[in-house]
Amino acid sequence: MRKYVLKKILFAIPILIGITIIDYLFMSYAGNPLQMIHGPKVSQAAVHAKEIEYGLNKPFYIQYLVWLNQILHGNFGYSYKSFQPVSDLIASHVGPTLLLMGSALFISIALSIPVAIYSATHQYSKGDYTIVTASFVGTSIPSFFSALVVIYLFTVKLGWLPSSGMSTLGENTQFGDVFRHLLLPVIVLVAATMGSNVRYIRSAMLEILQKDYLLNARAKGIGRFLVINKHALKNALIPIITVIGMQIPLLFGGTVIIEQIFSWPGLGLLTMTAVLNNDYPVIMGVCLLTAVVVLITNLLTDILYAAVDPTITFK
Repeated sequence: MRKYVLKKILFAIPILIGITIIDYLFMSYAGNPLQMIHGPKVSQAAVHAKEIEYGLNKPFYIQYLVWLNQILHGNFGYSYKSFQPVSDLIASHVGPTLLLMGSALFISIALSIPVAIYSATHQYSKGDYTIVTASFVGTSIPSFFSALVVIYLFTVKLGWLPSSGMSTLGENTQFGDVFRHLLLPVIVLVAATMGSNVRYIRSAMLEILQKDYLLNARAKGIGRFLVINKHALKNALIPIITVIGMQIPLLFGGTVIIEQIFSWPGLGLLTMTAVLNNDYPVIMGVCLLTAVVVLITNLLTDILYAAVDPTITFK
C-alpha cells in the first residue's frame, strides 16, 4: 500500500504541473490584467511600469517559471485587484465553500442511498418508475435554472428564506442565520447531484441483488433487512465510493455559478471576481488548489477501494 501511495503521488506531480501550464497558457492569451487600470488619467508609461513591476513584459515561459518558483517557496503572490496575499484570500473563502459543499454532499448521499435501495428492491414498481423519472429530471435541469426557480418561490413569492450572502448584513453571525442562508444553495446542489447518485447506486444494487450468495442467504432464512442492508449494501460500497469520489471535485469546482447567484462568499465567488478582473495570481491559486483536491480525492478513493474490498491489490 505504501509503495502504491508513493507511486500515485509521484505520478500526480507531472499531472499537476501540466494542469498549471495549461491554465497559465490560457490566461496569458485571455488578455493583459493591467487593462483594468486604463483610463484618461493613466498614462501608457505608468501601465508599462506596472508591467515591468509584475514581470508581465517577459515571455510566457519566464512568467510561468517565476510563478512556479514562488509557489515552491510558499508565496502565491498578491492580487492585482485588492493587493492582498492570494493565500489569505483563498483561506478566507475556502471555509464557506467547504460548508456549502460538505452539506450538499452529505445530504445528497444520505438521501440517495435509501432511495436507490428502495428503487432497486422494488424494480418495475410505480415507486421505482417515479424515482427513476425524478432522477432524470433532476439531472437534466441546469443548476442555474433551479437556483432562479427556488429564489422566485421561496424569496420573492413566499419570503421565507434569504437568497444572498452567508448571513444578514448588520447582524452578528449566528448558526440559525447561517442555516437559513445555506438552505437554498444546498437544495439546488442536492437536486443537481442526487439524480446521478441514485442511478449509480441503484444500478450497483440491482447487479448485487442477482448474485448467487444473496440468493443462498435468502434460502437460509436470513431476514430481508439483513440481506439488503448488510450483505448487498456492503458489496455495493465500491460504486458508492466512486460516486462520492466524483462528487467531491464536482462540487468543489462546480459551485462557481451557484455561489455567484446566491452571493455565497466562497471560492466560486472569488474565482468569478478574479476572472472578471483578469486577476491572474488569484485564478492560478484557485486552479492549483482545485487540482490538488481532485488528485487527493482520486488517491483516497483508490485507498478506500482496498479498505472495503480486501481482494483488491495494489502494484
